[in-house]
Amino acid sequence: MKIALMDSGIGLLAAAAAVRRLRPDADLVVSSDPDGMPWGPRTPADLTGRALAVARAAAAHRPDALIVACNTATVHALDTMRAELEPGIPVIGTVPAIKPAAAAGGRVAIWATPATTGSPYQRGLIRDFATGARVTEVPCPGLADAVEAADDDAVAAAVAAATALTPPDVTDVVLGCTHYELVEAAIRAALDERTRGAGYVFHGSAEPVALQALRRLGVGPAPELPRTGGLTVLRSGREGNLPAAALAYAEGQLLAGHRAPVG
Repeated sequence: MKIALMDSGIGLLAAAAAVRRLRPDADLVVSSDPDGMPWGPRTPADLTGRALAVARAAAAHRPDALIVACNTATVHALDTMRAELEPGIPVIGTVPAIKPAAAAGGRVAIWATPATTGSPYQRGLIRDFATGARVTEVPCPGLADAVEAADDDAVAAAVAAATALTPPDVTDVVLGCTHYELVEAAIRAALDERTRGAGYVFHGSAEPVALQALRRLGVGPAPELPRTGGLTVLRSGREGNLPAAALAYAEGQLLAGHRAPVG
């Protein structure tokens, strides 16, 4: 079994690591776009073109499924990628976990990029899945870029700014950008420090999207299997190595332990 994942950068690490944990026997293809990132500031048409090129590079390796491990690409390019690649390759998008967060009945904060915060897409998800819940949209300028660079100081500054915008009585936090899941511990620590350990329930998309990919393939999790899965790294279509910044995160370290050089 071979599963591909795509994103502009290393935000795909969280979902890739989730797939690796659930199915250690699966071969992974991770396809990113260092030549064209970040995608957020691009026009929808330009972003769609970049995302489609990254998807095509992954598809050339004949995966059984493709995970679009990027909220922005899912919003703007999912339909285009599905139109070209399905039914031969199932394409699974990433949606912020607003529905399960709101279902818990608490007070929800959605951390997302400035482009996503307040967008018709996110407001539509809130309208459809969080009716009656108290939801606060929290823009996180610079956080995805700081995560991409593995810049601890910049991450801390961006997290502090977003924490200040998060109501203190929030019970559930939705991580609405795949990059944010890589620094969940730092986000949790900042919020807990402000509320003196009141505790939050965090909702990410990495494991749910990994499970959805397995369901689309008609297989289930089997974390007990031997870790025999390989790893292919594509960077703007060129086969290469995981970027050095990936090793700053446990998810990248997990993937690098499977025969992929880093540099």
